[in-house]
Amino acid sequence: MGGPEIDRLIGMLARLPGLGPRSARRAALALLRQPEARLLPLARAMEQAAQAVRTCSSCGNLDTRDPCGLCSDPLRDRGLVCVVETVGDLWALERACVHRGLYQVLGGTLSALGGVGPDDLNTAPLFARIAAGDVREVILALGATVDGATTTHWLGERLAATGVAVSRVGHGVPMGGALDVLDDGTLAAALAARRPAQV
Repeated sequence: MGGPEIDRLIGMLARLPGLGPRSARRAALALLRQPEARLLPLARAMEQAAQAVRTCSSCGNLDTRDPCGLCSDPLRDRGLVCVVETVGDLWALERACVHRGLYQVLGGTLSALGGVGPDDLNTAPLFARIAAGDVREVILALGATVDGATTTHWLGERLAATGVAVSRVGHGVPMGGALDVLDDGTLAAALAARRPAQV
């Protein structure tokens, strides 16, 4: 199309989640049309992030410091830990401003097909915090998938032996959702997780 450098740029962009070959070509074209304003600042920002960003040894979040800003924040509730699958899940909860405690990023879920076992999950820091006596409740906020449910069950069993309170996020009908468009699994979860109506 326009040389190996352009092909390589498109190829690298196409590897990003949500960008296929066509979207990658459009993004590359937008960057190349204004290299001084878009491409070079992006390249510098990516290089700086690659050098500065690290994984928090306490929770698994990504930040420029270790422990991360969330773990270092004295205003956060240290007795409440929300367990999530990925950093993206943590960022989503933070964006929604719904959790004021700490987090534990597992880095995945148990998956027999994917070859992910208990030793592959980042649970050691969570159990270390519990053993130190700092945690009163663990919220399991894993996806409503087979692997998420398996991981929730496995982790729930291990946490039960520690004596801390264990809860999980609700699953079911989303706000604004119509019953006739939901799948069978979501409807079943919604009915199983029903609670008394507030009148």
